[in-house]
Amino acid sequence: MSLKHAVLGLLSESPASGYDLMKLFNASLANVWPATQSQVYGELGKLTSAGLAEVAAHGPRGRKEYAITDEGLAELRHWLAEVPPAGPHRDDSLLRVFFLGVLTPLEARTFLLGRAQETARLHAELRRVDEETEWDDEMLSVYGRLALEYGLRMTAAQEEWARWAAKEIDSVKAREASDRVRGRHRTVTTTNDGEPGDGPAPKG
Repeated sequence: MSLKHAVLGLLSESPASGYDLMKLFNASLANVWPATQSQVYGELGKLTSAGLAEVAAHGPRGRKEYAITDEGLAELRHWLAEVPPAGPHRDDSLLRVFFLGVLTPLEARTFLLGRAQETARLHAELRRVDEETEWDDEMLSVYGRLALEYGLRMTAAQEEWARWAAKEIDSVKAREASDRVRGRHRTVTTTNDGEPGDGPAPKG
């Protein structure tokens, strides 16, 4: 997804000013594709120059209302139906999980429980949005509710996984793997009690 297509999608619902678009972003897309005011206004300029959007009306104090053009709608439909989603190919948090054996069990559990708390916080925020939003029959409400449900289910699953993984750190296999990798390096680590200490000396 790109900011260009997010703005085109919002304009496909109805013409809007930059201020209106920011309100819509904050109310509906903030948890999916956040954007700043300068980014939105900059994108409106690019879309207008490319002929994908146009200034449909002028208001007081220089207010401009933008509308999607036929070319813009064709671009949006092309992106929706024909361009494969990029998907989350990179996940910094999950990449770190592969190497948690470098840490002590306490440090590894702390990391995983921190992820659990963060996803629980996000889940609660999404739940608040769901409860406070007045869902109606407009496109953004009907399909936005589907996107919000995805977020609710994903954060619930991620929290459950992180708490399960934190318990797995105490398994014999996990501890042995961690001991082996830390045993190859003599370094200052953190003991299981959270106090600094020397790591195991190299074997041999």
